[in-house]
Amino acid sequence: MKVLFVLTSHSELGDTGKKTGFWVEEFAAPYYVMSDAGVEVTLASPEGGEPPVDPSSEAPGAQTEATERYNQDEALQEKLRHTKKLSEVKADDFDAVFYPGGHGPLWDLTESDESVKLIEAFAKQKKPVAAVCHAPAVFAKVKNENGEPFVKGKNVTGFTNSEEEAVKLTEIVPFLVEDKLQELGGHYTKADDWQPHVVKDGLLITGQNPASSEGAAKELLKLLKK
Repeated sequence: MKVLFVLTSHSELGDTGKKTGFWVEEFAAPYYVMSDAGVEVTLASPEGGEPPVDPSSEAPGAQTEATERYNQDEALQEKLRHTKKLSEVKADDFDAVFYPGGHGPLWDLTESDESVKLIEAFAKQKKPVAAVCHAPAVFAKVKNENGEPFVKGKNVTGFTNSEEEAVKLTEIVPFLVEDKLQELGGHYTKADDWQPHVVKDGLLITGQNPASSEGAAKELLKLLKK
């Protein structure tokens, strides 16, 4: 089995002068769920090369068993330095796609024509699509085969407005994930802030926050094994 992970290439947190990128837990936990099960994982990003890490995800309070494993995993860190460009990958070559979050995707992957076309291709080929935390934002411009929003009528979740408020970035982000998914016609649900919440609707899997990343990956693995 082959799964494509798509990471952000965006490193600037709006005009704050601070850095952002992908959230380590949301990459590491799903990666190990996949690789430990024998899945071949390919990494891609809009610009290729090394994607930026959100510095906040490296803070002591954000560490988990998966991030600690990642911190010691020189082979994975080396692999991460050489992601393929999104323009170099296609849905035909993979069984599923997974989008880790972090604030970075709000800026680049939501606007990326290559990402939009990639997700639409996975959906058309009836292959699973998964995204966690801020990454469900990547569906903003994705359409289904009827030309309607990809998430319209689907059960979904993603980073909540109250979680964004808690990290004090409500006024910084281009849009709020919860609001956007609802605007697109998604049936949005959530758990309490920072609690695991994974939603599966057919071949679409979404997770609310970092705590949901491992669960989302396990749901994806179940689909792949069917």
